[in-house]
Amino acid sequence: MAPRIVLLHATPVAMAPIQAAFAENWPEAETVNLLDDGLSLDRAKEPGEISEGMIDRFVRFGRYGHDMGADGILITCSAFGPAIDRLIETVPIPVLKPNEAMFRAAIAQGQRIGMLATFGPSVGTMTDEFEEFVGQADRPATLRTVLVDDAMARLRSGDAETHNRLIAERAPELADCDAIMLAHFSTSRAAEAVRKAVNVPVLTAPHAAVDRMRAMIETGRSA
Repeated sequence: MAPRIVLLHATPVAMAPIQAAFAENWPEAETVNLLDDGLSLDRAKEPGEISEGMIDRFVRFGRYGHDMGADGILITCSAFGPAIDRLIETVPIPVLKPNEAMFRAAIAQGQRIGMLATFGPSVGTMTDEFEEFVGQADRPATLRTVLVDDAMARLRSGDAETHNRLIAERAPELADCDAIMLAHFSTSRAAEAVRKAVNVPVLTAPHAAVDRMRAMIETGRSA
């Protein structure tokens, strides 16, 4: 039977990029989309540390995905790090953070990593996750982030072209890095424009996440 992968979305703009990545890298998987766009709206109202109430709400969301018979859960929003950690402790199946696989690819490129982000509340949790991952990997690396404030609003209004242009215009600020990460699944659609603006590797999360989830599921099934 094809493995069922439940995708937890906190914004609809993350859905198309991960669906495209599954179609290209793992078409055999059965994907199920769960969307609560109120999560991202309410997360934006508490830009500091994520609240315990938001963590509980996210875990309930993830448990519903598990109860659907998921073989694995892939989170597509990067603003819920502590909530994802709690979910990992709660369900007995693989749960993948959205950027773990991209972090692996980035530090393989070198020590100076840049990141282009469009959703401010995610920057703190992603920075914490990156530093934690670097510590576990025992490879020195530093992260420098550029927040492109207006891009997400343009994308949500349907103007993907301006979204991509705004991100690409800020990319040269990170041209001295060994690699540049596009922070969110939604920003992956700007990859081509960013690659035209800089001469360093530009990494996106969706395809790396699909490959990592597939490896986690197949390793578990062969164990």
